[in-house]
Amino acid sequence: MPDQQKTDAADGTSRRRLFFGKGAVPGPKRVRRILQLAGYDIGQGEPDDENDLFAVWRQNSAATPPQAADETPRTLLHVEDAFLRPVLTDGISEPPMGLLLDTTNPHFNPARPSDLENLLATHPLDDTALLNRARTAAERLKAAHISNYNAHDPALPLPAPGYVLVLDQPKGDAAVIASKGNTALFHEMLVFAQEEHPGARVIIKPHPETLAGRRPGHFSASDASTRVSLMTEPVSPWALMEGAIGVYTVSSQLGFEAIFAGHKPRIFGQPFYAGWGLTQDEHPVDRRQRKLSRAQLFAAAMILYPKWYDPYRDKLCELEQVIDTLEAMTRCYREDSRGHIATHMHLWKRAPLQAFYGRYKKLRFTNKPAKAIAMASKSGADIMVWAGRETGQFGDLPLKRIEDGFLRSRGLGADLNAPLSLVADDLGIYYDPSRPSRLETLIADSVNLPEHALERAKALIESLTRDGLSKYNIGSTTLPDLPKGRRILVPGQVEDDASILKGCADIRSNLDLLARTRAENPDAVILFKPHPDVEAGLRAGAISPDEAGKYADIVITGTDPAALISVVDEVWTMTSLLGFEALLRGRKVTCLGQPFYAGWGLTHDLTAQPDRRQARPALAGLVHATLIDYPRYYDPVADLPAPAEVIAERLHNSTLPRERISMRILAKLQGMFASYAYLWR
Repeated sequence: MPDQQKTDAADGTSRRRLFFGKGAVPGPKRVRRILQLAGYDIGQGEPDDENDLFAVWRQNSAATPPQAADETPRTLLHVEDAFLRPVLTDGISEPPMGLLLDTTNPHFNPARPSDLENLLATHPLDDTALLNRARTAAERLKAAHISNYNAHDPALPLPAPGYVLVLDQPKGDAAVIASKGNTALFHEMLVFAQEEHPGARVIIKPHPETLAGRRPGHFSASDASTRVSLMTEPVSPWALMEGAIGVYTVSSQLGFEAIFAGHKPRIFGQPFYAGWGLTQDEHPVDRRQRKLSRAQLFAAAMILYPKWYDPYRDKLCELEQVIDTLEAMTRCYREDSRGHIATHMHLWKRAPLQAFYGRYKKLRFTNKPAKAIAMASKSGADIMVWAGRETGQFGDLPLKRIEDGFLRSRGLGADLNAPLSLVADDLGIYYDPSRPSRLETLIADSVNLPEHALERAKALIESLTRDGLSKYNIGSTTLPDLPKGRRILVPGQVEDDASILKGCADIRSNLDLLARTRAENPDAVILFKPHPDVEAGLRAGAISPDEAGKYADIVITGTDPAALISVVDEVWTMTSLLGFEALLRGRKVTCLGQPFYAGWGLTHDLTAQPDRRQARPALAGLVHATLIDYPRYYDPVADLPAPAEVIAERLHNSTLPRERISMRILAKLQGMFASYAYLWR
């Protein structure tokens, strides 16, 4: 007999062979991988053991194996997409984020209990930590406007509040058929919605696949009237439910989400979430007698039941990691779906920019501002420009200013290493204090962050400091013997850098910075670390050893800045990012310029800061704004938008692909012709 009891599933359970039926296609590659991680091996040919299972993949698909009709329920594994899906839902362009694997019955079929229904009916669901996770995850989904379908835009205008929301579903959908739904039942539901809310407007929300023209719905334009309208714009369902005074559905997944939007939806079918005291049921399922809280329903359906998948680490994961992933993916879609016209971008930057901003609509490039304006006007796309190359040619047109993020790479940007993070600022740019920036707004708003967001930022701080990560992640972690005493680190900067030109007044050079630091701290041990680009001979700002020695006790080169910060007491800087990284590590930071992290009460500022910076965020709030909300990250391993935590892990584990050989050759040539650096910067 074949070996069916191999115990190498992700959860330690015994493996079983799984058959999709003769000639059936066993789902996309991602589906097969999740099944493998969940303990199933895709069988070839015909099953020959009582432990083998038939897979029923997507109930409204023709892939149901013909053998399954004569089998008892226990021989089947019902395989469906999990309740959260990516933006593109064809299953191939962006495959499922997880699967629902039910050995008893499809979750949407009320004819007999499914594994999910049994969970809801019998699991204690009384663990405080589990229920707290459920509440937090539900809050995150609502705040991020993440749903089962995510090709929507939360920024679209909404009707005035006070309407009744009626949810349509596709004709022939398995969930509709299982609930004995048909056109007559949907229209009966519409009548109830009007009669139970006399005088109120009624908005019908078609299913996304109906709006995309793939599957017809039960309602059409002919159902509209003076009271009834169809919402055909791709608005966020969470936002739409916010203004509703009632929600009506047959068995839509949005009925489940309506519960967590604060509604008690009116249900005309028998979906899995009906019958637990959280819905108004027109056709109750008699066997469902237990009363559940919202957190209990969410915990069972979203945490305990699905098999969630982490595409970055290729393993099963928890719901929280899926939300992190979907936050990154949906942000890309919402910010990029109109397209971008990128101007004044050097050739070597175009491939990384396409990876960041061209996932859902290809990025277009031109070096002619007039052409960029014309293209944007015609298409409705945004104009992008590298922040340091912005000119007055765009007038008052909205711009997105591109710059490297703060967890950039393992290697210098000046060496043409592709970035792992970029920022696109629609207000200004973070290093220019003369005007507001999007980062400044996010920092000010961080005082209102929920506790789970602050906890996420704290966890990120812990991982960055534990793993010694900084912007470029270069240099040796071995430190020279250092003099004893109160140590002050003075990080050198590129003296023609925009942050110096725009954010400094009296002190604008590395030598002046050293002199001021020594004057204010005559007895301290001052360590001077030249900027890596200056060390490499690629940028301006070099100080001779004799000049530096007048003020610094030691000049440290070729050293990892994160390792150096760990052995000093203070950092004195003009606008260096090392000041921000020192804050993460609990060091006192004195600023003689106006970096983005100064002026919020977290630094000792020796120069006036912008009056706008009145908020007093916690360090975790500053970090959430700077490293989570402001940048976007791209993971070249998974070829996906990514959360900050994934990039930090890649940098720590050195699991990044090597730069293309053409980039390495170009970087070497750049070093030979450093005086012509303006050609590629």
